[in-house]
Amino acid sequence: MQKLEERRWYQAYPEAMRRDIHIPELPVYSLLERTAARFPDRLAIVQEEDRLTYKDLKGQVDRLAGAWDRLGLTKGERIGLMISNDPIYIITYYAAMKLGLVVVQINPRYTSRELLQIANDAEMAAIAVEEEIAATVRQLKGLYAFKHCFIAGSPASEELSLTSLIEQTEPLKKNVPMHTKDDIAVIQYTGGTSGVMKGAMLTHYNLVANVVQSYAMYGADMEFGKETVLTATPLYHVYAMTSGMNLGIYIGATNLLIKKFVVDDVLEKIKDHQPTFFPGVPRMYNAFINHPQVREYGLDCLKFCSSGSAPLPVEVIRKFENITGAVIGEGFGLSEASPSTHRNPPKGVRKVGSIGIPLPGTDSKVVDDDNKELPVNAVGELVIKGPQIMKGYWNNEEETQKSLREGWLYTGDLAIQDEDGYFFIVGRKKEMIINGGFNVYPQEVENVLYEHPDIEECAVAGVPDPEKGELVKAYVVAKQGASVDLEELKGFCYRSLTPYKVPKLFEVLEALPRNTVGKILKRKLVGAEEERN
Repeated sequence: MQKLEERRWYQAYPEAMRRDIHIPELPVYSLLERTAARFPDRLAIVQEEDRLTYKDLKGQVDRLAGAWDRLGLTKGERIGLMISNDPIYIITYYAAMKLGLVVVQINPRYTSRELLQIANDAEMAAIAVEEEIAATVRQLKGLYAFKHCFIAGSPASEELSLTSLIEQTEPLKKNVPMHTKDDIAVIQYTGGTSGVMKGAMLTHYNLVANVVQSYAMYGADMEFGKETVLTATPLYHVYAMTSGMNLGIYIGATNLLIKKFVVDDVLEKIKDHQPTFFPGVPRMYNAFINHPQVREYGLDCLKFCSSGSAPLPVEVIRKFENITGAVIGEGFGLSEASPSTHRNPPKGVRKVGSIGIPLPGTDSKVVDDDNKELPVNAVGELVIKGPQIMKGYWNNEEETQKSLREGWLYTGDLAIQDEDGYFFIVGRKKEMIINGGFNVYPQEVENVLYEHPDIEECAVAGVPDPEKGELVKAYVVAKQGASVDLEELKGFCYRSLTPYKVPKLFEVLEALPRNTVGKILKRKLVGAEEERN
């Protein structure tokens, strides 16, 4: 492997990042344990009227771990967490970490069918679920037998209340021994590069490494015991798990938890609590820039912002930074990498529209279909190596071998690397449109559409065509009060794009289909297209 200091991007690191980064071989629970010792009276969590100091948080974590130990749950068993953003999510997550259980993160909106698929695949021993959606678990009775079902709220008679267990049990004093590089901490289910649901196995070492790497990227300006993290992205998503919860706990930050993102409500909380760090997703940034009174809420309190889950259009970045004075550090990550791999450095050269440079201790390159490293500005597959890369897919050796080769993670994303070592994502391999023999990358077209004053959101995909192979189609959502003139919009695209890249088909929608973390589901758009034809 080429030495990292010989890579093009190495000179773009701030001086402090050029030193060798030390990744401690510690279990995830140690993040909380160390911070609670250092900042016991610091507020760890704020949500509505709920307040927990780090001392209180650790106490509840240790008592829940003690309760689970008494119930016979043991290291290595899988426990599902099917809970929205709430203090009990953080408590259950860290209790599992202390006991050596493997957390399986589950979207609370999943149906019983989707839950059954994950439960069977992960062979879950237990599940913790919020009261509002406990019926989903109950529907599995007779289909799947959990040893224990824990309810965050008032459970039915056969279930156990997490609150009661915490209140009635002595704390677990022992720390279960961990082999941090081998022991799995989290199984994060993802469609990955193939679209088939797979469980990425993230070890304690993977997760701690990504926290330390992320902190190193932000540098000394992120002060221990002084930051407040606005956590509005769901914690069951790997991005919020690391950038919101685990990084926040590592630095002794106050975690301002948002249960549901409603822009007016979130802006009021920003005004009241003055968060300093916001790991957001594109739809949240889009909601902020389109709020008519956004300048009145003091978003200049934000020192650091990052974006994950999906590409962030350049025009959204420019508008947000112009309105707020805050800076968004664009980056890249995926479930298989815990998740962060690249970011624009907060100091030094920042290239808007790029995903930046690899995090400290991470290597990356762009390769062709023959696995040969490509020169600068050539389009190929982005591959990554580093301490945050998963152990593999749970019970799926075939997919593991496809994605992990000689320590490199093959992302399925098409990228280029420029002369300075900055990386740019140009699309997904499977999303690339081939129009009459020419490659069209949807993100490039989307960036142009976002510059149009009447467009709030858009998605570009390829639809089958007997002559061209695929036609470029744009799905657009108009801003409130605006109407879209499609002929004018097509002319707007022609002014910025080569003709073969300009959408030949347009469809105006009221909203784009999304998953719960705001990622646009292009497969639903394409699927609807195929059904019509």
